[in-house]
Amino acid sequence: MFPIPNAAQPSFDVQAMRERTEKAPVWVHFGAGNIFRGYIAMLQDELLNKGLSDKGVIAAESFDPEIIEAVYRPYDNHTLLVTLCPDGSTRLDVSASVAEALAAVPGTPDYDRLVAVMEAQSLQMISFTITEKGYRGPAMELLAGLMHKRYRAGGAPLALVSMDNCSGNGDLLREAVLEEAKKMNDSGFLAYLSDPSRVSFPWSMIDKITPAPSPAVQKTLPGPTDWSPVRTAKGTAIAPFVNAEAPQYLVVEDSFPNGRPPLEKAGVYFTDRDTVRKAERMKVTACLNPLHTALAVFGSLFRVGSIAGCMKDGDLAALVRRVGYDEGLPAVEHPGIFEPRDFIDEVVTQRLVNPFLPDTPQRIASDTSQKIPFRFGETIKAYAGRDDLSVDTLVAIPLVLAGWVRYLLEVGDDGLPMELSPDPMLPRLKDALREVRFGDPSTAGKARAVFSDAGLFGCDIYAAGLGGRCEEHLAAMLTGPGAVRLRLRNAICNL
Repeated sequence: MFPIPNAAQPSFDVQAMRERTEKAPVWVHFGAGNIFRGYIAMLQDELLNKGLSDKGVIAAESFDPEIIEAVYRPYDNHTLLVTLCPDGSTRLDVSASVAEALAAVPGTPDYDRLVAVMEAQSLQMISFTITEKGYRGPAMELLAGLMHKRYRAGGAPLALVSMDNCSGNGDLLREAVLEEAKKMNDSGFLAYLSDPSRVSFPWSMIDKITPAPSPAVQKTLPGPTDWSPVRTAKGTAIAPFVNAEAPQYLVVEDSFPNGRPPLEKAGVYFTDRDTVRKAERMKVTACLNPLHTALAVFGSLFRVGSIAGCMKDGDLAALVRRVGYDEGLPAVEHPGIFEPRDFIDEVVTQRLVNPFLPDTPQRIASDTSQKIPFRFGETIKAYAGRDDLSVDTLVAIPLVLAGWVRYLLEVGDDGLPMELSPDPMLPRLKDALREVRFGDPSTAGKARAVFSDAGLFGCDIYAAGLGGRCEEHLAAMLTGPGAVRLRLRNAICNL
């Protein structure tokens, strides 16, 4: 479909794969966006190209069905993956593993086909990248209805695999499905969903950055295909291509009652739940996500346009190293399947510094209130609760927490108004900080209403001994233009 010079093309018979998948589907994926197209679907491409599988993935979309019409059907379900390497080179791969793309809208032929797929005895797994918000509301009602049809068709086993970037994602999915199922008043169906030998909800940890399609990347792609990105009515930014970084990790609890594709041959780690938990906590609480949030907060205050640009700033690079190596890494439980230090080395030396990855502090700053408890609260609790760690050694983490509160004042470090990224807590947070004023460090104590909220930080930071330190950092950042930079430099770079 994409006869592009220098692009790796499928080596398998696409039409034969589709015919086999139609007769005996094995894998459905909900959430047909960029992380699926640029990573998860490519895993199946690798198996197909190696002759290790002969069936594809069925992509289903319930939240934003418009993307099926925008980037699947016009391109015969093919996607061009553009891997952005730190040296500025790119690798092009054509993905053809999507056998069908279905808009999961009841009352449509696509939905009827999806019901038939759900009822197939051959179906082994449904995976999800629908974001944490997707585990509430219509998507779960739809899923429960489809699972009920599978139950009524004989109740063949199935694995429901959340691949979303949130803690304990398998349990989150299970609870959401059961909540909807209870409304059906069918005790047999509830028993089916509650029996892990029939329906499992494995945990997973996923890691790969697939930003919105970049116009700069688009310009590098040859014709005659029109590679122009589109924005759907629901705000999804998507294109015929996906641009992404090269590093990728997927760790999955090996609990599949009806079997599964041999995805370990494509680099997926299959292991037990505790190892998944350790890998996820390693990434979320120490080796990647806290570094991202630190750059998002201070990069936004300094009006830096990209994450790679942040890493060119010596003060921010020093902050990242302090957050990751010095404060996060000592609290990490070793997952056993890869070295945490190797992971963070790759993050710092290859991923964050990649100037060709179009990711911004402003994007990552979205929903920070939802991220803080996991990205920093868990590490604070580890320091407060372990004899081999001391809260007194924490410098960067309280500085980032104070920096976030300073960010919420909507004033950049240059003293000029600044637009905040979307966050569901913004109205409440801005109201709680209404008496904290830029230019008046004496008002820093008024931020106690925020700093004392254990729900926001995942723990009581005052009881942990960090609340006063956060207030001191904030007071120093309120003195005037350039105060955030000065505090960062004095706290981190003069250690």
